[in-house]
Amino acid sequence: MKHIFKQSSKKNAPVLLLLHGTGGTEEDLLELAKMIDEEASVLSVRGNVSENGMPRFFRRLAEGVFDEEDLIFRTEELNEFINESAEKYEFDRGNVVAVGYSNGANIAASLLYHYKGSLKGASLHHPMVPRRGIELPDLNNTPIFIGAGENDPICTPEETKELSRTLSESGASVEEYWSQAGHQLTLEEVEASKAW
Repeated sequence: MKHIFKQSSKKNAPVLLLLHGTGGTEEDLLELAKMIDEEASVLSVRGNVSENGMPRFFRRLAEGVFDEEDLIFRTEELNEFINESAEKYEFDRGNVVAVGYSNGANIAASLLYHYKGSLKGASLHHPMVPRRGIELPDLNNTPIFIGAGENDPICTPEETKELSRTLSESGASVEEYWSQAGHQLTLEEVEASKAW
């Protein structure tokens, strides 16, 4: 997978796994990572799927309708890529915190839904519920931040609440941040994520 890796000079610093939104690239969230934790290592990944020339992490059938088969395949692909990267760049696989926006937040949530221990924590900005009707792994005390907009036309408040509830029921420690905004990422939301 196309990616950028930046090693922290600080020993035991977390590795921020940066996952862009539809049409983004591995460059998109680098500034965001600096704002959240400038001492962290960074593994920023570009999605392997192209939708009308726009990079994404998995296919969708329509706006808000995921191609579940592709989502499962791409989630496994990303999980394997993180494993390989941990070996290649010699970082602690158990110290990876995802920072995802929109489509990137959805694949990060999918990692949590499918692979126990895949993430130490996750900062999910405007995510949707990746899958329904499956049993989640034990997410005992996994810290998760969810940034949401009360006026988000793509990810409704109901969707956010459902995701938050599902993760909490599996043991995760979920913190929600709500703004009046729509689907865009605001500075206030980034500040809240940093504080988290």
